[in-house]
Amino acid sequence: MADDGPVKHGFPHLETVRAAITALYKRLSYDTVQTFATSVAPADVAFCDTDDLHLGAQRVAREMVRHYRLPDARLIVSFREMQHAANVELTSGPEYFVELNDRFRTHRQDIGAALAHEVMHVYLHRLDLSFPGLRDNEILTDTAATYLGAGWLLLDAFREHGTSSQKLGYLTPEEFGYVLAKRALFFGEDPSTWFTSPQGYEAYEKGLARARRDGQQPPLTAAGWAGRRRYARDRRHAQELGRGPLAAPEASYSFTSSGPEPLRVSFPCPTCHQRIRVPVRGRMRARCALCRTVLECDT
Repeated sequence: MADDGPVKHGFPHLETVRAAITALYKRLSYDTVQTFATSVAPADVAFCDTDDLHLGAQRVAREMVRHYRLPDARLIVSFREMQHAANVELTSGPEYFVELNDRFRTHRQDIGAALAHEVMHVYLHRLDLSFPGLRDNEILTDTAATYLGAGWLLLDAFREHGTSSQKLGYLTPEEFGYVLAKRALFFGEDPSTWFTSPQGYEAYEKGLARARRDGQQPPLTAAGWAGRRRYARDRRHAQELGRGPLAAPEASYSFTSSGPEPLRVSFPCPTCHQRIRVPVRGRMRARCALCRTVLECDT
C-alpha cells in the first residue's frame, strides 16, 4: 500500500500479468471464466461512515465470498496497525482470518478493495494456483481479482492529490486498467461508470488503449499498415532462410519451418495470451483452443 509516497506508473509487470491471465484460463477453463461475466456491483460493497465498522466489513467480506463462489468459506475480519494494507491467514479452512490496516477504519470506502485482494488469495489457495516468488504471486492475485470481476475496486482506490497518494495492490494503476480492459473487451462490459476516483478512470483509459493494441498486432487483420509491412518483410526473410525457429525482432510473432513442412507462424492470442501456431497461407480464421476467441488473420 503506497501512502503519501511515490506511485509507480506504466507497465513494468506486463509479461507477468499476461502470464497470469493465461494461467487463469488454463486452471479454470473457458467455461468457469464465463461464470464470472458479472462484476461486483458498486452498491453491493458500498460502505458509509455511518455503518458499523465490523458488521459492515463482515458484510463486504461475505459479498466477496459469494462473488468468488466460496460458499463454505467464512471470513473473520479484524483491524490492527500494520505496514501492508491487509493480510490473510491461509489455512485448510473453512474459517479464514483477515486483518485490515487500521487506516481502513477511516477509509471505509476502500475496504471492498482490500477484501477483493485477500479473498482472491483464498480462492487461488484452494485452486492450488500460484507463481514462484512473492512479487509474481501477488501480481497473479491482483490480476485474477481484476479479471474475475472484483479488482476494479483496487483501481478505484487509487488516488493522487498533489504530493499525497494512495494505491492498493502490486500492479501499477495502468496495469490494473489493462487487466480491467481485457475483461471488459472479453465480456462486453463497461466499467467506466463505476469509478469515483478520477485518477483511477484515467489509468483505466490508458490500460484500455494498451489492451486494444494487443488485438492490432500482425498477423491479425486489424494490424496497422506499418505492422503489416514489417510482418511481410519478416515472412519473406523466413521463407528465404527456410529453417527455424525464426524470431522476428521486436515482434510478438515468430516463424518456424522444418524440412518439407510449410512455414508456420506463432503469435499470442490477444485475449488470453496463449500462443497460437498456424500455417502461413494468407487470410484465414484461427480459433484459440484455450479461450475460444476466433481471430481474423492474414498470415
